[in-house]
Amino acid sequence: MLKKTFLLILFLFLSSCGYEAVHSKKNSINYDFFIEELTFVGDKNVNLKIKEKINNYTLNEKDKKFTLIINSSHKKIILAKDISGNPTSFKSTIIINVKVLMKNNFKNNLQIIENFNYNNISNKFELKKYESEIRNNLSETATDKLIFKLSNIQ
Repeated sequence: MLKKTFLLILFLFLSSCGYEAVHSKKNSINYDFFIEELTFVGDKNVNLKIKEKINNYTLNEKDKKFTLIINSSHKKIILAKDISGNPTSFKSTIIINVKVLMKNNFKNNLQIIENFNYNNISNKFELKKYESEIRNNLSETATDKLIFKLSNIQ
């Protein structure tokens, strides 16, 4: 009985479910576009996250070659305040405007907006870390949407 249980557990650990990241280097081959040139304007942290995720699409040359001019911005808005005027709720928004050029001719203009609402934290250090994490997550989500939209451009 112990041998059978051990073999079953060993089999479960050695077999994989076949999960692969959607935008991994291996799967970037499935998309039929290539980013020839990138130009960034705007929020430095957001642009860095976009560059990290979109860098896979600058490696393999394809028939559709895009030049992207990316303008990003990040806004933090106070949604609610308590009686004494201290903020209790915030809204973080990332806006990415992308000008897509194909063969040095204007092809398309894309705008991606991502929002997230969150409550204030009394520890300001933890609040800054949380806001940075939110900004990174919103940037990644917006980049995923950008990649999807680029793959659908004809």
